Formats: sequence, C-alpha cells, structure tokens
Amino acid sequence: MKSPPLQPEWVSPGRTALLVVDAQVDFALPEGAMGRKGSDMTAPEAALARIDRLVAAARQAGTGVVWARYVNYPGSETPVAAEARARHGETDPPDLCVEGSRGADFAGPRPEGDEPVITKSLFSAFAGTGLEALLKDRGIDTLVLCGLTTECCVQSTAWEAFERAFHVILATDAAAAYTPDLHAGTLKALEVNGAILADTDTLIAAWKKHG
Repeated sequence: MKSPPLQPEWVSPGRTALLVVDAQVDFALPEGAMGRKGSDMTAPEAALARIDRLVAAARQAGTGVVWARYVNYPGSETPVAAEARARHGETDPPDLCVEGSRGADFAGPRPEGDEPVITKSLFSAFAGTGLEALLKDRGIDTLVLCGLTTECCVQSTAWEAFERAFHVILATDAAAAYTPDLHAGTLKALEVNGAILADTDTLIAAWKKHG
C-alpha cells in the first residue's frame, strides 16, 4: 500500500498531536551513550534539527505537542530484562537514559508550558503510561510521529497506535535510525500497513494552512 499525499485536513489541530519520541541525549548526540558506543550519529542529529522545526510549526498552528522519554531507574530492572541482556553478553547495569543523568535529558527542542511529558520504561509510548487516555480526552485521533529510533521506539509506538485506533502519520526525515537500511525498512513496513509518510516540509506546509 502506497501512502497517499498528505491532506491538510488530516492533521488539523483539533484532531492531531505531534508525538516526539525519545529525542534524548543518549540516543541523539555524539556524547550520549549510543555515540560513545560507536553508533553513527549523523542521522539522529539531522533528525533533531527537523524535529525542532516540526515542534515550532505545530505550536504555531495550535497543534498539541506530546513528549515521550525513555528512562532507566537504578535497581528497577526486571529479572527477565536482566537475563535478556545477559544472553547478549551485557552484564553491566543498564546505562541508557538513567534517570537523573545527562543522557536522559532532552536533546534539541524541549517541552514548554503545559505540554505533556510521558515517561516510559519500555519501547512503546503507550506501554503503561496513560497516553491513550490523555489523547482521547483531548479529542485526538491522529498522531504525527517523530523521534528516535525509527526501528525501535518509534515503530513500537506506531504499531500500538494502530491497535488503539489512531491514525498514524510518520515524519520520515524527523525520525532516524543508526543505519539507513533500518530506517528505510521500517518506513516501508509501516507504510504498507497503513501509515502515511510525509516529510517535514510537507507537514509544516499543511500546518501553515491552519496557523
């Protein structure tokens, strides 16, 4: 299924939220945990710049912005999670986005005013966070997704959004993976299953019609 061209009414402010997924130091910047482990941070840094533009455009149009952040709490890892990491040879305590650390901070744009911040400990922004109720209480049925990383938390959130009866629009160049093939493959999988793909310029142009 090829996604159709984005229509401005599909992202009108009354029905839409921009959901920024895990745009945090450990995932997005060279000094973060993934950068220190050797990941190529070119695409995440480029996505951050586009997320900044999307957030500004959404605010100007009156579209709600919701922020999701992934955190690890020291000592909170479940036995299953610890065993799963051990199977992959990881024996040190989790070091990604540890609560209170610089790595858990937002990178790039930051929440303002009363914009909701969802804190999660799993991949999906819906998992145990109350996000569905928050959105539906505001009359939201459409999510524009951006953030990090495409094949992990963005994708997980998108699939669950489908299951919970939300329209899913993916900002293709405001999301990123550490390798191009993971990013492209995820976009293709989501598109053929009903997500609408649109780049940052297209989304901004649509929101300008409502601003």
